[in-house]
This record gives sequence, C-alpha cells and structure tokens, in this order.
Amino acid sequence: MDRRSEYYSAASRLTYVAHFFGLTALILILIWLLHYRGGLNYESNNPDLVFNVHPFLMFFSLIFLGGEAMMAYKTVRATHPVKKSVHMLVHLLAIVLAIVGICAAFKYHDMIYKEDVYSLHSWIGITTICMYCLQWVFGFFTFMFPRASVPTRNKFVPWHLCGGRALLYMAICAALTGLLEKSTFLQLSPHQHESRLLNFTGLAILLFGIFVDLSVALGYYTL
Repeated sequence: MDRRSEYYSAASRLTYVAHFFGLTALILILIWLLHYRGGLNYESNNPDLVFNVHPFLMFFSLIFLGGEAMMAYKTVRATHPVKKSVHMLVHLLAIVLAIVGICAAFKYHDMIYKEDVYSLHSWIGITTICMYCLQWVFGFFTFMFPRASVPTRNKFVPWHLCGGRALLYMAICAALTGLLEKSTFLQLSPHQHESRLLNFTGLAILLFGIFVDLSVALGYYTL
C-alpha cells in the first residue's frame, strides 16, 4: 500500500468516528429540546418553542452538514466534478437552514422584547454565518462558475481549505458558548440531568469537529 492509500484509509476510518459523534450530538440535542424544553415550532405563539428551532438548525446546518460537506469532498471516492457539486450543494443547504435558524433567534427576541446581538455567542455566530456565506460565494465563482484560471485556483485551494476548517471551529465555538449561555440563563445546577445532558452534547459537538478536521487534514494528502 502506497503512502497516498494509507492516508485515504486513515481518513476514511476517521469519518466513521466523526459520524458517531455527530449523530450522538444530534440525538442529544433532540432529547434536550423535545424532552426538557417542550419541542420546537417556528410558527408557535410560544416564544420558547420558536427559540428551540435555533439551536437545532444551527448545529444541523453549519456544523453537521458543514462537516459532512467537507468529509464528502476529501474522503469519498468519486469523480472530481461530482465531489465539487455535492460539496457546494450541501454547503448551500447548510446556509439556507442556518438563515432560518438565525431568524428563529431574532423572532424569539422580538416576541419577548429582548435586545438582539448582545452576547459573545451572538457575535461569534453572526460573524460565522457571514463568513460562511462569503466562503461559499468566493468558492462558487472560483471553482464552479465562471471559474478562475488554473494558477489562481491552485493558489486559492489552500486558503479555501483552511478557511473551511476555521469556520467549522468558529461554528463549534458559537454552539458551545450558546449552550453555556442557555444553561446559565436557565440557572441549571451542575447536578441536574439537563445540565449534564448539555455538557455531553457540547462534548460530542467538539469531538465531531475534531474528527472531521482530522479526516479532512489526512484527506488532503490523498490528492
């Protein structure tokens, strides 16, 4: 087995671990929102149910789908045009869902007459979604249509890769500060089951990001 095949094999195995933690985090978030927080409904007259759409969609979009798009491009055996198209479309879906998630947070604040974008969590989150959109736009015009010249694309690839990995960690940072902020706002005791559930959720989210990043980093050497 040559070195390139070794890297691909290792990257592929790491994606299984990443999927385990990603699905674990998704299940824990749903348990939290459905069991402890009463569910989620964007059209509800209950502001709490409207807000619950926010953490679910923000994790599912920028973190889970974002990570899936990165791993699909670097670790799945397929033709280059197919991988680029899947990568672009999954990221686009993530952006659409993230916008709905952001709107849920603003709608919640309007319903309870609360100030918008006042916390570190919100600052990181807004910055992340803006940079995520810019990353997608620049990537689309550079690599998809109308496409830059080959030398320009080659120069842009490392920056695009590093930017994507940085954005994944920014989204994770926003998620973790959001969970901490919500736990503090709800005045949850460290000994309560809900507080422990949030801790395990945050840990699963972080581990998902770490293993996505490791698989993408190893996948880079399979090119």
